[in-house]
Amino acid sequence: MADRLTGGDSSLLRRINAAVTLRALRTGQAVTLTQLVGETGLSRPTVEGVIEGLVETGLVAEVEQPREDSPPGTTGRRGRPARWFRFRAEAGHILGIEIGVHDIRVILADLTGEVVGSHFKPVDETLEAEDRLAAVRTAVAEVLRKGAISRDNLWAVGVGTPGIVDREGTIRLGTAMPGWTGLDLGTRLRRSFRCPVLIENDANLAAIAEHWQGAAVGADDVVFVMAGLSPGAGSLINGRLHRGYGGAAGEIGALHLLGQEVTPERLLSTTGKPLNPLDEAAVARVLRLAREGDEVSQVAMNRFLTRLVQSVAALVLAIDPQLVVIGGWAAGLDGVLEPLRERLAQFTLRAPEVALAALGSEVVAMGALRVALDHVEDQLFAVDPPRF
Repeated sequence: MADRLTGGDSSLLRRINAAVTLRALRTGQAVTLTQLVGETGLSRPTVEGVIEGLVETGLVAEVEQPREDSPPGTTGRRGRPARWFRFRAEAGHILGIEIGVHDIRVILADLTGEVVGSHFKPVDETLEAEDRLAAVRTAVAEVLRKGAISRDNLWAVGVGTPGIVDREGTIRLGTAMPGWTGLDLGTRLRRSFRCPVLIENDANLAAIAEHWQGAAVGADDVVFVMAGLSPGAGSLINGRLHRGYGGAAGEIGALHLLGQEVTPERLLSTTGKPLNPLDEAAVARVLRLAREGDEVSQVAMNRFLTRLVQSVAALVLAIDPQLVVIGGWAAGLDGVLEPLRERLAQFTLRAPEVALAALGSEVVAMGALRVALDHVEDQLFAVDPPRF
């Protein structure tokens, strides 16, 4: 057989067996060798050999037999006592970081993605790039200090930021924060860590997070809309992130440059003059007054919604997603979900489902955490030899 393994393939076979066994152990529950043999389909001697190797790496630990019950399939008969093993999720940790306009958020998790700590740090929107990066380093140091975790124990770091981000982590265009356009964020942050650092656009990470643990669980064709002053979107197609050739997919906030010239400060104005200052607090006030029945604010909100729906509709027509998740100012948009559904039905050929984001203010950092976890899992379950 052409695909038959030969003696020269023994190292590959060992890696495959180790990956299979490790996957069976990552449920978080202690299991016996007998259970692992049943779950992996490998022979007992093979599993024993694999386990010994995994114990040596620190990824697996032998534990005492639980006292409550015998393993499934046993009746308490005499014989050699069963050996129990568990995956050591604490063997390493990952970070998810959001570098936002108004805050820095850091989430710390173990190797299964279980959150074990977090830190939130408000920052001024006018903060220069150097000071913003210093705030990130301070926030990371604080979450590691609180969790008593060494920086050397980090296996991967995911980072979310506004703007167009290329695959190396350079911000090709980032107008939301001073000094951000052209910043080689990847290189700058990698100086602070001894592990891989993965940089991604914030709306893209929000889409990943909602698909992982939020409103989009079970839906593989998803558009996440970051409803802000300049709306952005992240899209999953067949469960995979669509970044575009240069990382600019989903930048629907630029549509006013293509004919929708009305800017957010005019759309949300209740005085006939541009909204000044144009910030989230001012917009939240307009939305709140609209919900309370103020007619002028309702007109402003309707203008804002029309612009948002037109922008989202362009993406919906191109991708035909199953679900559109609305985030960003979700707290201020909870009363307009139905109007969004109705208007999307008018502007599109097949109206998608529409839902509010479920993960709130942590959505970007959670998406960054998921990207870091994906990288770790790729390494844990890799069967190809490392490339140097």
